[in-house]
Amino acid sequence: MSGYHVTAMPQEAVDMLACRPGKTIVDGTLGGCGHARRICERIAPDGVLVGVDQDLDAIDRARRVLPIGELRIHIVHGNFVDLPSILSRLGIESVDGILIDIGLSLHQIEASQRGFSFMRDEPLDMRMNVESNVTAADLVATLSERELAQTFSRYGEERWAGKIARHLVAARQKQPIATSGQLARLVEQAIPAAASRSQRIHPATRVFMALRIAVNRELEVLERFLDVAVDLLKPTGRLCVLAFHSLEDRIVKHRFREMADPCTCPPSFPQCTCGRRPTVRLLTRKVVRPSDAEIRDNPMARSTRLRAVEKLG
Repeated sequence: MSGYHVTAMPQEAVDMLACRPGKTIVDGTLGGCGHARRICERIAPDGVLVGVDQDLDAIDRARRVLPIGELRIHIVHGNFVDLPSILSRLGIESVDGILIDIGLSLHQIEASQRGFSFMRDEPLDMRMNVESNVTAADLVATLSERELAQTFSRYGEERWAGKIARHLVAARQKQPIATSGQLARLVEQAIPAAASRSQRIHPATRVFMALRIAVNRELEVLERFLDVAVDLLKPTGRLCVLAFHSLEDRIVKHRFREMADPCTCPPSFPQCTCGRRPTVRLLTRKVVRPSDAEIRDNPMARSTRLRAVEKLG
């Protein structure tokens, strides 16, 4: 299964974590284990890897491909937002680095059969954790026209959110929208033909992204994680985030800047009186993107955005 998934920016991410022998590193999104395997190579022989993923397929793969017998590795089925309780259960007080890669894996798109792709006709599921309760089909079936439009607009930045929502509500009154193929066709029908032809992406791209984000509560989870992540780091420990669209990256960028410069005093004040002190320093003042060579080899990496911070001592 070497073609399971091609990891985005593996060298840059692991370098940013400053992985060295003996360190304790968290990979909060194991996916295809591309980052995790590189981390293991760097922290051997006496380091510790805590690998977390909410997708059971990723957990299964991690157990097969990571050097469990050669290194202290903890593989945990869960969400990175629950990292405080995960580390507590493992008896780990703090770590040297945390990596999260918020992208969708090639396996999830092509082989999970959960309807992540508009190119296939599969059950309209979109759950990364199949043990969670709400599917994309549930949202399409139960949200009001207004709620659907808000979802497509907020999470997908979809220009035609209102027309698409209206079309879906009318269609579901005739028969349930149960598959990814059905949804893709309905979205195409809702968008004006001229607008559809002028787009460089498939007309359903933003709707599928919006539903996936809503089903998995991705932005809410990211914000909650960023509230606690730095507290889990040792002094000089590092946090590295790979994001794949502007909504995620905007959250990471603003939160990192707030942590690096939390002062709320007016610029005219001669000195700080608010008492807020930085907790991190920015390792990436500008977003880091994949090289042209990587994009040629791995087109899925094109939209990757890497940002990182280091906890102050």
